[in-house]
Amino acid sequence: MIVILGGGPAGRTAAVHLASAGQEVQLVESGVIGGQCLNYGCMVMCALNDCAKSLHTTRNLCSLGIFDSVPSIRFDALMRELHEVQGTIARILDAETRAAGAEIRYGLEGRLDGKALTIGGERVDADAVLVATGSKPAIPGIDGITLPGVYNPHTLSRMVSLPEQMVVIGGGIMAAEIAYVFAQFGSKVTLVARSQVLKGLDPKLKNLALKELGDVRIRTHTTIGKINGSSRVESVTTKTGNAQDTLETDAVFVAAGLVPRTDSLSGLKTGALGEVVVDKRMRTNVGGVFAAGDVTGPPYLTPVSRHEGLVAAENILGRECEMDYRFLPQYMSLNNEFGFFSEDNPEAISLSIPGPAGPGSFWEVPRGDTGVATIRIDPSDGRICGVSTAAPAGGVITAYMAFLARRGIHVQEFSGFREVHPMADGVYWLARYADGYLKRKKK
Repeated sequence: MIVILGGGPAGRTAAVHLASAGQEVQLVESGVIGGQCLNYGCMVMCALNDCAKSLHTTRNLCSLGIFDSVPSIRFDALMRELHEVQGTIARILDAETRAAGAEIRYGLEGRLDGKALTIGGERVDADAVLVATGSKPAIPGIDGITLPGVYNPHTLSRMVSLPEQMVVIGGGIMAAEIAYVFAQFGSKVTLVARSQVLKGLDPKLKNLALKELGDVRIRTHTTIGKINGSSRVESVTTKTGNAQDTLETDAVFVAAGLVPRTDSLSGLKTGALGEVVVDKRMRTNVGGVFAAGDVTGPPYLTPVSRHEGLVAAENILGRECEMDYRFLPQYMSLNNEFGFFSEDNPEAISLSIPGPAGPGSFWEVPRGDTGVATIRIDPSDGRICGVSTAAPAGGVITAYMAFLARRGIHVQEFSGFREVHPMADGVYWLARYADGYLKRKKK
């Protein structure tokens, strides 16, 4: 028997794969199937962002005199319907997993001490164990962080009404996405980052992202000294350099990143972040024990977790398989979808163009906000080294370009490429242009 601890993307993928291969599989999930993605992360942001984008589009069309009015958000209905859809997806995931032949044991905690496994307090013998316990929000040690009105990705569902004012703590992708959403909903949002916002993002993408976050008050190189209030949040005390300030607010959202969930584990080698250390075959330091997904540390991406679960399952089946982390596509959703990946190649050159008008961007032309496309290539042979794009469907395009880059595709192979039209992204056109650019340069 194979036991999998955690029903998120890594654990569920492995369970389906192993059960489909004829193995006896027990998937132990203390909460709800779907993990971080369905319950607290990706799907929540999809729901919120779809509504935010609709409001953005409506406001833009109103400003052009095409629409008469902008609707107001019914936040209670949004959260209620969000939970309903999550429930539907959870039932589908449950049915798919059981149909593959895996047994799901809900409401039980699996604990692992080296190879010693207990489920719900009972000792269980397993031929192999896959640890896929996921991650949890990183909560900074700020005075007042436990006050009512302070939320994080795991407690956002407790928000019953739209806050008039919100402070978002963090400078990464989740912080930017949450700030964008609630600003579009009508909250007065202040984003507080202890260093920069979206540090490490391609400069062109960052500039566009900051433009889309134009309704958000952003304070960089600022720390939160205290969250103030008696029965609930009333304000936060900030410090920028030597200057101290107090921001009134009725909600605080903590988007300070994620940390591996290892509370139920011992006897496994861990790293500096508390993550379970694995090799490229997802093997831990304990024979017969594997780990996959967020519990193994960054980058905390659902597709990576799924693939790690698959790699772990293959190795449990005795089929040698290694994880490939090259060219990982990443994603952020504001008004545009921001997609990007890159290889560390100091010789690479970058070519950029504004995004063309197309589906989802035609009415952005008057605002001069049709996105951007950038491609990085090795000038010696035209090999694709990276892509960054902001477009209505930038995420899908980035995923496919990352796949092609991982297979060593060169821009010369795009000379005969024909895209669909209209398309609101310039990446494919830019790849064809790059081929001609290199040919002219060699001449």
